[in-house]
Amino acid sequence: MTLSAHVRITVKDDASDLPGAFGAGCVALLEGVEQEGSLNRAAKRMGMAYSKAWRIVREAEAHLGSPLLARNGARGSELTDEAKAYMQSYRSLQKKVEALVNEEIRGWGAPRQ
Repeated sequence: MTLSAHVRITVKDDASDLPGAFGAGCVALLEGVEQEGSLNRAAKRMGMAYSKAWRIVREAEAHLGSPLLARNGARGSELTDEAKAYMQSYRSLQKKVEALVNEEIRGWGAPRQ
């Protein structure tokens, strides 16, 4: 038997009582914006209301203290350089944490003697 662990990381400003955080859902939404060129289209692709998508982005921006989207009027939105950097750092951290956790649980499924 082979076991694996999947870890969800959320990044938030502990000094405030803001709702939300920057995590896997926000990263997925931002990836959608990067691919679609629009928050509205990214939200629709994820089966999410546009208002919820905006709330997720605004809450993440509040925690991180940086804008994540730059609106292009009727043409949609694009990611800021800060958003791209946060996404890259998040993905890297996610891989490192999952590798560490999976190393720790290696052998859990083996018979105990």
